[in-house]
Amino acid sequence: MTIQADLSDGYAPGGAPGPGAPTPGPADPPPTHPLYSRLDPRCLPPRPHRAPPRPHRAPPRPHRAPRRAPVPVPPLRLTPVALRRALAGGAVPVVGLWLVQAEPSMRLDALFATLAHLSGLLAGYGILVMLLLMARVPAVEHGVGADLLARWHARGGRHVLTLCLAHTVFALCGYAAHTGTDVLGAALGLLGYPGLAAATVGTVLLAGVGVTSARTVRRRVRHETWRAVHLLTYVGAGLAFAHQLSGPDLAGGPVAVWLWALLHTTVGTLLVWYRLVVPVRQALRHSLRVTEVRTEGPDVVSVVMQGLGLDALRAEPGQFFRWRFLHRRLWRTALPFSLSAPVRDDTLRITVKACGDHTRRIRRLRPGVRVLATGPFGALTAHRRTRRKVLLLAGGVGITPMRALFETLPGGPGDLTLLYRAGDAAQLVLREELERIAAARGAALHYLLGPSDGPFDPLAPRALRHLVPDLVEHDVYLCGPPGMSRAAAAALERAGVPADRIHSEQFTF
Repeated sequence: MTIQADLSDGYAPGGAPGPGAPTPGPADPPPTHPLYSRLDPRCLPPRPHRAPPRPHRAPPRPHRAPRRAPVPVPPLRLTPVALRRALAGGAVPVVGLWLVQAEPSMRLDALFATLAHLSGLLAGYGILVMLLLMARVPAVEHGVGADLLARWHARGGRHVLTLCLAHTVFALCGYAAHTGTDVLGAALGLLGYPGLAAATVGTVLLAGVGVTSARTVRRRVRHETWRAVHLLTYVGAGLAFAHQLSGPDLAGGPVAVWLWALLHTTVGTLLVWYRLVVPVRQALRHSLRVTEVRTEGPDVVSVVMQGLGLDALRAEPGQFFRWRFLHRRLWRTALPFSLSAPVRDDTLRITVKACGDHTRRIRRLRPGVRVLATGPFGALTAHRRTRRKVLLLAGGVGITPMRALFETLPGGPGDLTLLYRAGDAAQLVLREELERIAAARGAALHYLLGPSDGPFDPLAPRALRHLVPDLVEHDVYLCGPPGMSRAAAAALERAGVPADRIHSEQFTF
């Protein structure tokens, strides 16, 4: 379905006023006095000759440059490539610290001790990286994207656990070889040292976090339980830091200890500021409350919230917040939902589909409920755009960020195309708004309806090229369920769209 724009503007051609223009008023009075208009100028006495008055010159005023409106400073964004390079570059001095302390030796105990030091330093640095990725620093969140950060965090967590276990095994083997005892005896001997006992507890806590984060386990535990266990990461990181300060890993001197402590302090400050101070400050400043909950479709509602000074949030279309509704059985969980409309008149709106216990309870919210919103997060915004033409591809309730982008992305008639994938017409959300936006902007809007297991795939490469003939000239914004997003991204690449012009963000992560 393609919606064309209505470009009539109500004015007559050639600049003439239309039927609604105001009628001109009466003519202005003539500049000559009415008495002189009735006299013959030849009968009037001559005017006396007077010297022209000397013009009064005002003192010169100092030249002032015209004031210019302040140009808004664009938010700082760190690209994924820059962040990856920075994190990899940070590991170089860590390895350098190990090289400075390494003592070449062919003895078995010395070899195990050297490997234990290297794996311990890298594990400590890896823990800091994992905490930094989840610190919700705006420059990182808005440049990399919360979904990509979450995947990096999950993948990096497995590597950190491997390094922690390797450090434990190498330390046990080295101590056993040095004392001439077996591994069990070495373990009991090492537990007698307070620093090593703390490190053991920290390792156990980190391993428990890793086990509950495994995909098969996480599906079976409640989100609140997983989150509570995940908070033990901070305890494990603190115990690991204490072990490193008291152990031989930082035996290179006070400078190494000072730099290591400074690195931990920096990451800890970022965590406290962006995960605790900023959310509390936003809650006190904006005083966000629910004003309306309206039904948009089967099991789909829009929640409208209003606050104070919401422009200060600098929320962009395509981004999301983590919402905590201070309502019974909802206040304990922060739920991530995208904005389904641009921020205007100190109003925020999200559109939610009931697909779990918490989302079903949102339908029962009442006006006046207090809301704590943390954010904005996400990188699926206009700054990723590199082409004049843009294709927005949405699936299911993933239409919510696409609807906001559909309204706000700059472009003329024919520059924007929206493809909306759904099982049937009843599942289309915000349909009237989408059609109104398409008509006003001269944009193309196509509904791709049908079951996902049907004989015809509307997201096949040939089907996409048929709907969008110049597809390879477009930037593509993609949002939908994980399976649909992966299939659509693969089809777009087969249709000729470069991977770096497919901008996606997982609907659930």
